[in-house]
Amino acid sequence: MDGTYNLNGGFKPTLKRFADLDGPDFYPTPAWATHALIDNEAFTGEVWESACGNGAMSKVLEKASPLVTSSDLYDRGFGDSGVDFLNSNRRAENIVTNPPFNSAEGFVRAGLERAEKKFALLLRLAFLEGARRQRTIFSVSPPSRVWVFSERITFYPLNAERKGSGTTAYAWFVWDKDAPSATELLWFKPGYKAAYPESD
Repeated sequence: MDGTYNLNGGFKPTLKRFADLDGPDFYPTPAWATHALIDNEAFTGEVWESACGNGAMSKVLEKASPLVTSSDLYDRGFGDSGVDFLNSNRRAENIVTNPPFNSAEGFVRAGLERAEKKFALLLRLAFLEGARRQRTIFSVSPPSRVWVFSERITFYPLNAERKGSGTTAYAWFVWDKDAPSATELLWFKPGYKAAYPESD
């Protein structure tokens, strides 16, 4: 029996990305997926990567901002460990991360409170669905922009053999405090995966 099949009333997003029922849910973000964000979104001031894992995303963010701070609840040998983003009082000008998918809604609520300028989350495109999210998130604080990937992202556990391709559509959800309230739906141009082949 697959214990992740109907976790918290929702189906797991892909056969390759199993939920970790102990909490870590550690799948490093391919560098090309972060490059797509920083090529299309400007970040002024500090950027906090609040679920940094082994630093895969932070190292790319440093190309866009000299002020990147990194933390994670778990010790992955990078950044400040033991920092619980969902219960932290810390604030930052910008927050960018790929949250554990079982905690995505909590990360949205916390990020909206703690980001002073921009808040960007890498989420399944299907995050747009759901009556509860419509009531509690999208009708109250809709994202400013949703950047849809034209190419599929494949997430692998750390040090796993990289083969096959992703089956789930992903997007960057960006909340921009200086943008109008209406949501823009945008698409990344294909080519990022080929430009950074070592990362996928």
